[in-house]
Amino acid sequence: MIFRQLFDATSGTYTYLLASRRGGEALIIDPVLEKVDRYLQLTRELDLKLLKAVDTHLHADHITGLGALRDRTRCITVMGEQSSVDVVSMRIADGDRLGIEGISLDVAYTPGHTDDSYSFIMPDRVFTGDTLLIRGTGRTDFQNGDPRAQYESIFNRLLRLPEETMVFPAHDYKGDTVSTIGEEKRYNPRLQVKSVDEYVALMNNLNLSNPKMMDVAVPANMRQGLVQQEIARRGWAVSVDDAKALVGRRDSVLIDLRERTEREKHGVIPGSLHAPYPDLQQNIQAGGMLHELASATNKRLVFYCAFGERSAMAVQAAQDAGLATACHIHGGMDAWKKADGPLAH
Repeated sequence: MIFRQLFDATSGTYTYLLASRRGGEALIIDPVLEKVDRYLQLTRELDLKLLKAVDTHLHADHITGLGALRDRTRCITVMGEQSSVDVVSMRIADGDRLGIEGISLDVAYTPGHTDDSYSFIMPDRVFTGDTLLIRGTGRTDFQNGDPRAQYESIFNRLLRLPEETMVFPAHDYKGDTVSTIGEEKRYNPRLQVKSVDEYVALMNNLNLSNPKMMDVAVPANMRQGLVQQEIARRGWAVSVDDAKALVGRRDSVLIDLRERTEREKHGVIPGSLHAPYPDLQQNIQAGGMLHELASATNKRLVFYCAFGERSAMAVQAAQDAGLATACHIHGGMDAWKKADGPLAH
């Protein structure tokens, strides 16, 4: 496995790049905007294709690199379903699996530092965001933080992992790079409490000043949905009401870009074709399934995904490939469900 731990000294943020092999798909966790050029350089050097960019939670001490990575690589942006960010490509929930070629992470909802905090678990390591730090824990005094919820996340979730599990947090301010669950159980001073009430009292009396960038970072990180507006301005978007009228029509084909697990969990629009987003480039090139479908039948290609971000990027890519009939459902399955569109399971 390819694994890189990258550091932003200004904010003390660790970013993690994972891939199963050279030339394969890659996933990045907690990217920082100012380091995006470095991440992209590294993916080129390692011959990787960045498929997914993930934030463990809505950060308050730096501006995320999710939007910039999406715009420059057309990768899938991922956050938890509780996050207040306006639009990301994929929302995840507790118990889901987050995967790329050759790598799978178990998704664990671990609130407390914020109400949208997640951890990602592999057989030998866990990416804890700001929930569990090395010899510390994330503060709980803003962004709907809750020390009682954090105690539950740490003591009844993370600390139940095998003691040899490596701990990779989103931040460290002392120079430590990795710990283990066993080490944190024994030596983390905030975990040496006898009860949840003792932990709550400890966290409620830290009296920390706000992060220096909080007033800038939080509003910026909440606004990531820029792609769909541009696609709509170009006339390549259809509303849910218009899309409903396309179901069953012979001159159009609805194309579901989501992953199999998303389709199983949330249902599909009846009659739609499954063409996962990671396969888009090969599908829209000459000889590809979607290219031949559009060329041979002149059908209108109507992409959709979970929230409209992947499908908006797919429309742009299809138009660039000469598929002039391509459009997408603005707002994706989220908008479709809110409008009571028909679903198949």
